Amino acid sequence: MGHTPLVQLQRLPQQFGCVAEIVLKLEGMNPAKSVKDRIATSMILEAEEAGLIQPGVSTIVEATSGNTGIGLAMVCAAKGYQLILTMPANMSRERQQMLQAYGAEVILTAAEADMPGAIAHANHLLATVPNAFSPHQFSNPANPKIHYETTGPEIWQDTDGQLAVLVVGVGTGGTLTGASHYLKQHNPHLHIVAIEPTASAVLGGQPAGEHDLQGIGAGFVPDVLRVDLIDEIIPVTEAQAYEIGRQLAQSEGILSGISTGAAVYAGLHLGQRDRYRNQRIVIIQPSGGERYLSTAMWHKVNPGDPLAVPPVALSH
Repeated sequence: MGHTPLVQLQRLPQQFGCVAEIVLKLEGMNPAKSVKDRIATSMILEAEEAGLIQPGVSTIVEATSGNTGIGLAMVCAAKGYQLILTMPANMSRERQQMLQAYGAEVILTAAEADMPGAIAHANHLLATVPNAFSPHQFSNPANPKIHYETTGPEIWQDTDGQLAVLVVGVGTGGTLTGASHYLKQHNPHLHIVAIEPTASAVLGGQPAGEHDLQGIGAGFVPDVLRVDLIDEIIPVTEAQAYEIGRQLAQSEGILSGISTGAAVYAGLHLGQRDRYRNQRIVIIQPSGGERYLSTAMWHKVNPGDPLAVPPVALSH
C-alpha cells in the first residue's frame, strides 16, 4: 500500500507549450487501483483499534462514488466484514462490477441526488441494519491523517522537496488536506490547487449541480477538507477532462480515470505559466482507467454523434 511512483509526462507538456515539469503520482498502482485504498485501510484499522467493529459481527455501511467503496470492498473481503455500499446510479458500470466481485452489496441511488442522496440512504441503513457501522469518509479524521502520514511524505521524499505546485481533485478532500498539510509544513510557499467540476463548483461558491466527473465534486464542502490550505481552485468541464484523459493514455501510455483527466488538464494549464518555468508541478492520479472504459470518455462515436467530444485547446 502506498509508495506509488512519480512519472514525468513527456509529450503532452511539449504539445501544450508547458514551461514547467509535469509529474504524476500514480495512485492507480495501489492494490485495488486507487488512492482510496489508503483511506479504506486506515478507516477500518482505526475502527478496529477503537473497538468499534469486529469481523464476522459488524456490517460496514458507506456511501461512495466508487473508489472508496472498492477499497473498502477489498479490505472487508480480506478481514471478513459484510459490506453494504450506496452509490449514485450514474457511476460507471465497472465500478459496480468490481464491488460485486469483491462480495459487496451495492445499492444504487438516484443520479440527480448525487452523493448527498447516497449518504442519506446510507444513514437510513445505519439505523436499520443490525451491528452496522459507517466509516463516514467525508468526516472521518483517519481520512486526511493517512495522507499526512504517507502521501505527503512520499511526495516530499521522492521529489527531494523540489516542487512548486500540488494539483489535487477534491472528492472527500482527504488527499488534499492530509498531503498539503504535511507539504506546507516543509514548504509554506507551496501552491496548492484544488480541482472541481465546472457544473458543481461549490468550492468556488457556486451551487451544486449534476456532473459526470466521477470521483470529485461531491456537491458540498466535506468536513475533512481544510479550505485554508487551498491557494487556487480550477473548475474543469467534462469535455476538458475527457479529452485530456484520452490524450494521457494515447500520448503518454498512462490509462487513467476521468478525474485524472481533469487534474492533468489543470496541471497543463498551470504549466504554461511563466512563474513555474523550470519548476515541478505534481499531480495526483487518483485511479487507473480500467473502471472507466464504459463511460463517455471512451465511447467510440462518429464526429456527428452528440456524444463526440471535440479537442480542447488550453488557454493561458
